[in-house]
Amino acid sequence: MKIALVVTTVLLIAVATAPPASAYPLPGRVTGDAGVHDPSMLRRADGSYLVAHTGTNIALKTSTDRIAFRNAGAVFPGGASWTTPYTGGSTNLWAPDLSYRDGRYWLYYSASTFGSNRSAIFLATSPSGDSGTWTHRGLVVESRTSDDFNAIDPDLVVDDQGRWWLSFGSFWSGIKMVALNASTGLRSDSVVRSVAGRNGGPIEAPNIVKRGAYYYLFVSFDHCCRGAASTYRVVVGRSTSVTGPYVARDGTALTSGGGTEVLAGQGGVHGPGHQDVLSDVDGDLLTYHYYTDSGASRLGVNLLAFDSAGWPFLR
Repeated sequence: MKIALVVTTVLLIAVATAPPASAYPLPGRVTGDAGVHDPSMLRRADGSYLVAHTGTNIALKTSTDRIAFRNAGAVFPGGASWTTPYTGGSTNLWAPDLSYRDGRYWLYYSASTFGSNRSAIFLATSPSGDSGTWTHRGLVVESRTSDDFNAIDPDLVVDDQGRWWLSFGSFWSGIKMVALNASTGLRSDSVVRSVAGRNGGPIEAPNIVKRGAYYYLFVSFDHCCRGAASTYRVVVGRSTSVTGPYVARDGTALTSGGGTEVLAGQGGVHGPGHQDVLSDVDGDLLTYHYYTDSGASRLGVNLLAFDSAGWPFLR
């Protein structure tokens, strides 16, 4: 259950500026059916891995060793008719967030069309995580063309007090957060909080994890979905409160466009992003997608560590 990593230079640099992209390690070894976009991965109790990613009715993949992956069907093999008002009839559902809590699997996922903020995030649960075992639990949050946010790219985080939160967002006014009911996984109030933004610029795919004294908010900057021309990159900020304010290493607020770079494209690795942090037996992992020179999207996996100042880096 080890992952072979091709390592270039380990980032132990305690400075405010990001290192050059050539300093980032290459993705770890992944084989088999590893064509994914917007991946979310977890480790099951039996030691195997389950990946959910953007695809027809949400695609699934599995692995026994975190290296060789195979297709495992779709979350909704019979379709998801409740999403069609947001997708224009397309069955391509986006950016799932996969977790295991309270004895079952939870999946938040998006329904939208490219470039539109007429979007919605839904919830499904399953006893096993396997294809065809998922139950639709309802609409969590939606956005309309009159809103200044976009309800896609969900991410669940549970804070130290056991409170559930969902962050989400893409472009428009940035990354938002809503409170959830821990019993149902649906919204508990009507408040929409702002946690990061770039004045309408390209920011999306939030992922929040707690490590030590801080909550870390990872987001993807710049442009996805352009194959080898994609400019996606991963940045991070941190806060002592799950709702922020999040700041970059140089002190710039993420609500003012701040972010400390963790990963960017280099060589034949183009546009890495839509990151998800997973705690595994050998430490933290950062999973993400990237594009090859041919424009194909692939699963990226690297070990994630923290330097002496508490800032994350890949290895």
